[in-house]
Amino acid sequence: MRTTVYKTICLAIAFWLSGSMAFASGNDNTLTPSKLFELESVGEVALSPSNEAIAYTVTVPRPMDHKPGSDYRELHLVNLKSKEVTKLITGEVSVFSLGWTPNGKAITFRANRPEASGTQVYKIDIDSQEVELIHKHSSSVSQYHLLENAMVFTSLNDDDPTRVELREKGFNIEIFEEEWRHINLYIHDFATNETRQLTKDVTVFDFAVSPNGKLVAAAIAPQNLVDDSYMFKRIHTIDMESGEIVQLVDNPGKLGNMVWSPDGKKLAFRSASKLEDSVVGSLFVVDVPNSKKFAELRNYAEGLEMSIIDMTWKDNSTLLFAAEEGVDIVLSEQKLKAKARTALTNPGDVVFRRFQHVDGLVAFAGHTPAHPTEVFTFGVKGKKLERITQHNPWLANVKLAKQRKFEYEARDGMRIEGVLVYPLNFQEGQSYPLITYIHGGPEAAVQNGWTTNYSTWGQFAAARDMFVFMPNYRASSGRGVDFTMVGYGDLVGVEYNDVLDGIDNLIEIGYVDKNRVGLGGGSYGGYFAAWSATKHTERFAASVVFVGISNQVSKRNTTDIPWEDYYVHWGFWNHENLEKVWGASPIKYAHQSKTPTLILHGTHDPRIHPEQGLQLYRALKLHGEAPVRLVWYPNEGHGNRINLNRYDYLLRTLQWFEYYLNPENPRGEIPEKYLQY
Repeated sequence: MRTTVYKTICLAIAFWLSGSMAFASGNDNTLTPSKLFELESVGEVALSPSNEAIAYTVTVPRPMDHKPGSDYRELHLVNLKSKEVTKLITGEVSVFSLGWTPNGKAITFRANRPEASGTQVYKIDIDSQEVELIHKHSSSVSQYHLLENAMVFTSLNDDDPTRVELREKGFNIEIFEEEWRHINLYIHDFATNETRQLTKDVTVFDFAVSPNGKLVAAAIAPQNLVDDSYMFKRIHTIDMESGEIVQLVDNPGKLGNMVWSPDGKKLAFRSASKLEDSVVGSLFVVDVPNSKKFAELRNYAEGLEMSIIDMTWKDNSTLLFAAEEGVDIVLSEQKLKAKARTALTNPGDVVFRRFQHVDGLVAFAGHTPAHPTEVFTFGVKGKKLERITQHNPWLANVKLAKQRKFEYEARDGMRIEGVLVYPLNFQEGQSYPLITYIHGGPEAAVQNGWTTNYSTWGQFAAARDMFVFMPNYRASSGRGVDFTMVGYGDLVGVEYNDVLDGIDNLIEIGYVDKNRVGLGGGSYGGYFAAWSATKHTERFAASVVFVGISNQVSKRNTTDIPWEDYYVHWGFWNHENLEKVWGASPIKYAHQSKTPTLILHGTHDPRIHPEQGLQLYRALKLHGEAPVRLVWYPNEGHGNRINLNRYDYLLRTLQWFEYYLNPENPRGEIPEKYLQY
C-alpha cells in the first residue's frame, strides 16, 4: 500500500513539474508554484518634491540558480507625465528607505555597498545616475532624514571593546539580553563635517524632524529590546541645538508613526487606544509644546470600525489617513475640528498601506485581487486613481480564479468578514476541498487584494481547484477597538468560533465538502492550526502549522515579547491562572488528534521558539492517531526569508493539503519526504 501511495505522490509531483514546463512553453495558463520566482512587486514609493516623478523599489525574487538568499530590491524611477520608467539600480542589490534631496535632483536611499562598511545612506543623481555616499558613519544607519545642510540619523552605539576582544580570541559566547546596544540619534553637519550625538542612555526607535529643522519628535524607550519596541516607546521632543529632551505625551502601550503639521505646531501620531489594545490603529493630534494628558486628546478613530494604518497632513488643519476597514483600505480626509471624516476612495478600489502626499497628489504601492503591488497615484481634488507602473505583464495571459469579499453571520449574530478565493474551475452545485488560511497576530487582517504568496497559497491553491478562505476573526484589526478586544484574555475562544462558523457557512451553502477541510497559517495562524489538529480534530482533514504555538505555558517563557503578550493578549501571568493558559494549549489535546499535521519552523525563531514545533511533533507522534511531520528551516526566523525555503514551504504545504484533502488517499500514509524541485 505504501508503494502505491508513493507512486501517487510522484505522479502529483510530476504533474506540478509538467505544469511548470507547460507554462514556460506557453501551453499552460494557470499560476504554477514555479512562477513564485517571477512575481515582481513594488515596495516603497517616494514622491519627488516637484510632483513630477516617483522613485520606487521593486522586489525581484532571487532565482533558484543563484546563491540562496532573500529577494533583491531594485531602484526604479517613473516620470509621471510620460510614464517612462528608468531602472537606476538593478541586479543583485538591496535598496531601501527611499527619499529625495531637498532640491529634488537626487534620490536618497540606504544600502550595503562596497563604498563603506555596513548599511549607509547614499544618493543617486537622476540625470547622471552617479551614486554618492552621503556620510560614512562608524555603524550602520537605521533611519535618516536629510536637511539642506545636515543629515539627522539613528545608529547603534559602537560595540563594547571587551566583547570585540573576546570575539577575536574565539570566545563566541552570548550573554542573553545583556549585549544589546542603544540606538542613538545623531546629526551630521555637511559644512563642518562634524557629527554630534543627541541622545545617550535611551533608544530612539523612530523619529520625525520638524519643518523648521529645530525639533525632533522621537519614539524613545529605555532599552533596545523587542518588547521595548512594542510596548515602551513614548513620544519626546529633542532640541537639535541644545539637545534638551522633553516628554511630549505619555502615550499608553503601542506607538506607530508620527508626522509634523506644516507649521510645526502640531504632531499627529498613531498609537493604541489604551495599554491593553493590541492594534496601533488610533489617530491623535497633540500641540507642540503640549499641556494636555493623553486622555484629553481626541481619538479620531474612536467608535469607528476601522484601524488607521498611515497618515499625513494636507494642510495645518486637515489630515489625510488610510485605514483598514474590514477587508478594504480607504483613504480619508479629516478636518481637525470636524466631527466626521470624508472618505476619498471607495472600498475595493485598491489595497495599500503607507502613502505619501505632495501638493494634492497621493502616491503609494497598491495591489488588487488580479495583480501584485504597483505604483498608484490619487489626485485628492479630482479624486482620480491611476495605476502608473506595469510590472508582471505575463500575468495578463494567466487565468486567475474569482476572489471576493465574503461576509457571514457568527453564532452570536456578529457580522464577520473575510476573503474567499474560488477554485479556478468552479461549477455551481459542486462541492470542493477547502484550505482555511489564518492570519497571524491576531492583530492583523486580510485585505481583498493580491493574496498569493509563498505562505498564503491564494491563486496557487485555486489553480488546483481548492477554495481558500481567509477570515478576519474577532481580535483582528480593521473593525475598531471593541472588535479587537474580544480576544483579550480569551485566546481561541470567540475568535476561533468565528473561523468555525465561516467554514460551516461555506459547507451549508454547498461550496465545501465537510470531509475535505484543511487549515493552516503562520504564527498565531499556526497556533489556530495546532488547535484545529488537536482540540477540534474531528473537523479537519489536514493541518499545516508554521512557526506556531503548541504550549502557551512554555511559549510565554521563551518568547522575545513576554510583556507585549502579557499586556495586550492575556492580562495575567502563568502563575496567576495556570490552568487557563494550559487549557488554551494545543498539546493538552494532542492525544486525541486524528488530523494529519505538517509542522514547519525556523531554527532561529525568537518570537515563537522552535521548541514549540518540537513539542507538538513529539506529542502527536507519541499519542496522536494520524501522520505527523516536522520540517526545520535552518537559520530562518519567524517566517522564511531564503528563496529556496519559501519555495519548499509552498510546494510542501500544497502537497500535504492535496494529499489529505483527497478522501481516496489512505489516511494512515504520509507523502514522500523529499520533493522534486
